[in-house]
Amino acid sequence: MTRIQLRPHHLLCTQAYVGRGYNDAFVDNMNNITNHLRNNDSANIEIVSGCDDICSQCPKRVGEDTCESQTKVCTMDEKMLHYFALDKKQYIYHDVCAYIKANITSDVLDDICVDCSWYKIADCKQILLGETICTSPNSF
Repeated sequence: MTRIQLRPHHLLCTQAYVGRGYNDAFVDNMNNITNHLRNNDSANIEIVSGCDDICSQCPKRVGEDTCESQTKVCTMDEKMLHYFALDKKQYIYHDVCAYIKANITSDVLDDICVDCSWYKIADCKQILLGETICTSPNSF
């Protein structure tokens, strides 16, 4: 894999992902992306607006650059950009994740992810706040 495109809130999703998803195609894609990002210290990402490499296999994607939950995901993206002073540009994945981990709080995470259906059923909060370490998909 070369540079992976991620929408801002997917910086959280890729860190908290544990092998579950909408369908097999989505899970296979997410497994490939997260394995690459987690196991490559120099993995290069580009923060983008709209659909990214994760969205490419999501059944909620509508057309080229829209999600069924467009307003919700755009709000999460904007909050990520705001809270962590991120720009839509290239980063080293491990560097930006380390910065997020060092600066995230429970209240910030709750605000960003309040409307996410996965946040309510997954271990995102425990993983992202450092109570659980996830090194690869399916580790739980």
